[in-house]
Amino acid sequence: MRTVHVGDKVDGGTYVDVAGTTLWHFSAGDPQGIPTVLLHGIFASAASWGAQIPDFLDAGLRLFLPERPGHGHSPDVDGNFTCASIVARTIAYLETVVGRPANIVGWADGAAIALVVARDRPDLVNRVVYVGGYLNSDGRRTDRFVDLVLNRNPTTVEYLRTHHDETSPDGPEHFSVVYDKTILMLSAEPDYAVADFADVRTPTLVVAADRGLVRMEHALDIVRTLPNARFAVLPGTHIMPVEAPELFNPLVLSFLAADPPTEWLPE
Repeated sequence: MRTVHVGDKVDGGTYVDVAGTTLWHFSAGDPQGIPTVLLHGIFASAASWGAQIPDFLDAGLRLFLPERPGHGHSPDVDGNFTCASIVARTIAYLETVVGRPANIVGWADGAAIALVVARDRPDLVNRVVYVGGYLNSDGRRTDRFVDLVLNRNPTTVEYLRTHHDETSPDGPEHFSVVYDKTILMLSAEPDYAVADFADVRTPTLVVAADRGLVRMEHALDIVRTLPNARFAVLPGTHIMPVEAPELFNPLVLSFLAADPPTEWLPE
């Protein structure tokens, strides 16, 4: 176990205080650029956005990549992982670290978190990119990797343990605690009704993979419910941003820069 302190710099990032919790985050880019927060999902970290960071910085964005407690470089905290606690910390991070309205790009359950933040605190959010996420269990297709995780397949567990042990200040002995808490959350959350987001007017791009773990009908339901949503389907799986950054990155940057046209009429 390694004790961390606010202000410590590790692996290019810095530890910051967010509502009394010490979190690691990476921040870079033009200080005058549009703040853009990239939210990872469970069993992931800021490193999962490695294929996006160079292009997003080249586009002039000001990037913020926080890591959740128990993920990446951030130490774990007492209590279970819940969407409510992640939403609350994300809002606190936007208020105290980012300091002005931002774009939020969320992946997996990070996508659900982004949409909840836009619903609860629209004053903090400019645009949302919702990537490969579902809002409730009805939106999730049967997925072999998720099944392996839930059933504690030894090879899968060891793979996830390696990623944890490489960066976590909590040490290898804490991985079993993180795994148990993650499984509990994955089994029950996110659990939001799509209809609860009907009043979210934040411009939102919903990005789905044609071989992802999200049911296409569910993704379409989200798009049809949000007043200002657009929809994109790209070839790939749940890790589409890693598999096809040459498709994903320009799409996201284009959406963050301007609204796509809503209709075409000949003059």
